[in-house]
Amino acid sequence: MQDTYRTFEKPAEGLYRDRNSRFLSFAYPVVSSEQAGELIGSLRKKYHDARHHCYAYRIGPEKEQFRINDDGEPSGTAGKPIFNQLVSHGLMNVLIVVVRYFGGTLLGTGGLINAYRSAAGDAINNATLVTRFVENNFYLRFPYEKLSAVMRILKEENLNATEAIYEMECTMIIGIRKSVSDAVLGKLITIAGLKVELLQND
Repeated sequence: MQDTYRTFEKPAEGLYRDRNSRFLSFAYPVVSSEQAGELIGSLRKKYHDARHHCYAYRIGPEKEQFRINDDGEPSGTAGKPIFNQLVSHGLMNVLIVVVRYFGGTLLGTGGLINAYRSAAGDAINNATLVTRFVENNFYLRFPYEKLSAVMRILKEENLNATEAIYEMECTMIIGIRKSVSDAVLGKLITIAGLKVELLQND
């Protein structure tokens, strides 16, 4: 089962110049279209004097979402070249925004495509790429006296709870790599009184 993808470890930047036009590129790891929208909005404010703020994002890896925006450039000359860089590098859960400062000379269709592709590529080259696992998230509920048994299995499987409440009845949320989810659950459900629920990914 394919349950890995490549993404940016942290934000990165790039730059491309052509005939006095400057193309500033910004690469971000993102997990939702809402997060991507906030980042795009912040760049529009910061670089409010730029002529164009073109972007592409790709969010998944399941139920893939993507968006391409030319922001006033001729159709297909900005957002698509940026998006094609994401695809060609096999990247997911990523956003690249390219901010253009017009240099006074028209670059033509080919020039624009090359400029946006090159600016996006420079940001990718400057980024640290990491491999992430596709995970299923589970909600666990169990009596406090079973906590040590649960924690032992989590330690064996190198898992951590993202949220946990330890009271008479304990609850926690854990993420399990999709390809091994069934095997780990098989261990957990042997614990008396433990109830597990699969959480739907957004």
